[in-house]
Amino acid sequence: MYVMKTVIALVALVAAAGLALPGESLAQRGMGGGMGGAFTRLYNQQTVETVSGQVLSVDKVAPRRGRLYGIHLMLKTAQGEISVHLGPSWFIERQTMKIAVNDVVDVTGSRITYDGKPALIAALVKKGDETLELRDSRGLPLWSAMKSK
Repeated sequence: MYVMKTVIALVALVAAAGLALPGESLAQRGMGGGMGGAFTRLYNQQTVETVSGQVLSVDKVAPRRGRLYGIHLMLKTAQGEISVHLGPSWFIERQTMKIAVNDVVDVTGSRITYDGKPALIAALVKKGDETLELRDSRGLPLWSAMKSK
C-alpha cells in the first residue's frame, strides 16, 4: 500500500512539473510518450489534408535532456516546404517502413502552425505500396495508452 501511494505521488509530481513549463516550445516538451504529448492536443480533424512531396531531411528532435526524441521530416511539396511531425523515435524506429532523404511520400495529417511556420502532425504516411499508420481517425497516436479500440 505504501509503495502504491509513493508511486501515485511521484506520478502526480512529474505531471505537475510538466504543466509548470509553459514557456517551452512543443519541441522541447517532446513528441509524446505514453499519452501522445503536446501534438495530440493540437491535432484537429477539421484541418486534415494530404500532401505529397520529396523528403529533404529526416531529423531527430531532442526536446530536453533526459527525454526521448521525436522524428520530424522536412518535405518539399509543390506548395513549398513543410515540417512533418511523425512521432516518438522509439515508435518510428520499430516500424518496418523506413523513410529516407529523397523518398517521395504522401502524408495525411492535421495542418498546424509550429514555431510560426506551417507543419503537419502526421497520421498516415504512404511510400510506394507501403503505409505507416501513426494516428487513428480522431488523431490519437497509435503508441498512446489513450487509444481506445
